[in-house]
Amino acid sequence: MTDEALHAVERNMVKLRRGMSRQRLGRAAIRDHNLPVDVQVLHVVDVVDEGPDEPGQEMSVGLVATRLGVDASRGSRIVAEAVKSGYVRRVASQEDGRRIHLELTPAGRSVVEATRRTRQEHFAKAMRDWTDAERAEFARLLGRFVGAYEG
Repeated sequence: MTDEALHAVERNMVKLRRGMSRQRLGRAAIRDHNLPVDVQVLHVVDVVDEGPDEPGQEMSVGLVATRLGVDASRGSRIVAEAVKSGYVRRVASQEDGRRIHLELTPAGRSVVEATRRTRQEHFAKAMRDWTDAERAEFARLLGRFVGAYEG
């Protein structure tokens, strides 16, 4: 990659991160769908919906905290808020009854669907002048980038 291309990717990723950190899309979903929920709870619902990293792994408060980049006590508090709001439930592990894992409730699934619709509408608007081929190529390259970056 040329220094110019690398610089452009880096600068654009910073702009994207800054825009996402303002939680624009989460607030838009709350507003558009009149969701009585805090943006942090939306993040928890998204993470639980994403599922575990590996087959056989269960969604735990610790995994939610790790994915959100918060400490265990903060993770526990926002998961508790998601449970209190009725979007996530704690369930005894099938593997070890002493452990608890997290799953979405039907209300949580509705929140996920509403949030996805809002995000996809915003992304579609940003790409409205793109051809189908350009959107497909962007999706392919972005998936490849994220896989390499996270891997």
